[in-house]
Amino acid sequence: QLVEFGGGSVQAGESLTLTCSVSSISSLRNRTGWFRQAPAKGREGVARISRFCVVYYDTSVKGRFTISRDKATYTIYLQMNNLKPEDTGMYYCASDPVGAGACRSWEGFEFWGQGTQVIVSS
Repeated sequence: QLVEFGGGSVQAGESLTLTCSVSSISSLRNRTGWFRQAPAKGREGVARISRFCVVYYDTSVKGRFTISRDKATYTIYLQMNNLKPEDTGMYYCASDPVGAGACRSWEGFEFWGQGTQVIVSS
């Protein structure tokens, strides 16, 4: 089980930190990631992290967002700085505990949280 929190409404240029709490260490065994879905758009990958793969960020957030995880507390974080209106959307964390997906892929994430809303106003 994955549970996200930390979303909210902010002004452009401000920061938010999203937190994803997982119920089992197995969720952190391989890839974990953050995705988002803007209104009337499809879901897109934002950032992913794995002990086997290089951390990856979508070009739209690179340099502004930082993904990290703490195995001691079963937590995944997404630090979001210099937020822009186009960052608005529902943010989801996801895990691929069995390594179903390749390092360079957004596919294969099996477990998902319910999402947390981020709204950025200009």
